Amino acid sequence: MIDLRSDTVTKPSPAMWAAMSRAEVGDDVFGEDESVNALEARAAELLGTEAAVLVASGTMGNLIGIMASVPRGGEIIAPADVHMISGEAAGHAVVAGASVRGIPWHDDGTFDLVALRDAFRSDDVHEPATALVTIENTHSLSMGQPLTPAFTQAVADIAAERGVRLFIDGARLFNAAVALGVPARDLVPPGATATFCLSKSLGCPVGSLIVGDAAFIHRARRARKLLGGGMRQAGVFAAAGVVALQHGPDGMIDRLADDHAHARRLADALASMPGITRLDPSRVKTNFVLFGVDARDWPAHSEGREWVLRRRAEFLDALASRGVKMIEYPKGLIRAIPHYGVESADIETVIDAVREALADIGLAPAKTA
Repeated sequence: MIDLRSDTVTKPSPAMWAAMSRAEVGDDVFGEDESVNALEARAAELLGTEAAVLVASGTMGNLIGIMASVPRGGEIIAPADVHMISGEAAGHAVVAGASVRGIPWHDDGTFDLVALRDAFRSDDVHEPATALVTIENTHSLSMGQPLTPAFTQAVADIAAERGVRLFIDGARLFNAAVALGVPARDLVPPGATATFCLSKSLGCPVGSLIVGDAAFIHRARRARKLLGGGMRQAGVFAAAGVVALQHGPDGMIDRLADDHAHARRLADALASMPGITRLDPSRVKTNFVLFGVDARDWPAHSEGREWVLRRRAEFLDALASRGVKMIEYPKGLIRAIPHYGVESADIETVIDAVREALADIGLAPAKTA
């Protein structure tokens, strides 16, 4: 099975397995796990921050970032429908007690800076107080677009002018850095805080890191404990993260360019097939490929939407029967994400399977002998 549903399905590399088997471990809550300490120090170094803390997941990292930044009843300004707001079980509201003010975003994942300025609340007792600005890099719904250092700095500057922080959901921050050809620290402006995932494109079995100044990380550790996220001998998996954050043949940062190349190859091939819609290969900048499988655009009326969703389900079933997994995505789209463990030959197999699946559901001519 070639599984392109997400880059969370990666398995550890041989170098990671070796590192985990010999990891130095201790009680992380007491600060005594040397492998965790080494991983946190490496993360802070790479992102140019004072400190870092290891957490179980990206969702936990985002929630902790909010809890360490936003008082109960405070408001977050965010691009509409970013993952930490629409895809994490409303933890910002249920646990942190924060509201959200969404602003429209552009196809490249950015948004109008004037709209950002206008979204800040006045000092009116009827309104929630703006307490945080957040962005997502890469920006998932725009097909994984990387947000540039210049845009990120401009957002951070506006936030600072109004006395609040920028928090970056950097689940795939290193994908953005590799795609843009810049060090990851260039994507976290001074004073900003961020998370990034080890368990997505970086190929680790579990874990995310939160980075920021020492005072913020102290509050983050308290929030982690409140959520039940204090870990003991976490070095067993932290050691994999130390390997992943290396450069060179054993590390995972440099090889992200392979995933991006595989995504572009897949997008180029799919875009030429009858029945594939809503896919512009020139917009594939990282490891995301989003596309439709229908003969029309995403329709507004419910009957048309149901037709598109049925076609999508039929296509995914036909694809799975050929040993390829993809996943449903918002607005009737399908997502495919190349990742560690998926090679060039696998992409060619996927291309053939897509062509055959389209023929199965009547959206492309059947292959003839």
